[in-house]
Amino acid sequence: MIAIQVSESLAEPLEDPSYLEGAGAETLRQAGASPAADLTIVVSDDAQLHALNRQYLGVDAPTDVLSFPAGETDPDSGEAYLGDVLISYPRAASQAMAGGHTLRDELQLLVVHGVLHLLGFDHAEPDEKGRMWAIQAQVLQALGCRVLSPK
Repeated sequence: MIAIQVSESLAEPLEDPSYLEGAGAETLRQAGASPAADLTIVVSDDAQLHALNRQYLGVDAPTDVLSFPAGETDPDSGEAYLGDVLISYPRAASQAMAGGHTLRDELQLLVVHGVLHLLGFDHAEPDEKGRMWAIQAQVLQALGCRVLSPK
């Protein structure tokens, strides 16, 4: 199950975020993960992502997406709990405007990117980056997302 949480601290409401669940599910499918795996997608603000980025990564700045892999089993469902993906709504809106695409496309990109990190993909090394960018582009294309360039 993919749970979506939208922070009440957002200045603008996120209407019908169900497409974020679809982006997560498509990422699981194309990456070969169990479609029954559990994860949470949290849409929040810059302040929360800034605080988490500083606390867990030592980076004193806001960011667009953070992934926190859990690698646990949900005691209720018996399924893998992959972890949490947190997205900064204001940063996504700004990046969408700067990139000339929709906020929906940007949010889908960030979900796909974050879920791939939960699944162990990374982009620190060139070969890892190539694999991650390739599957990210495949998923975004399947979603009809017009943001096909790497994050």
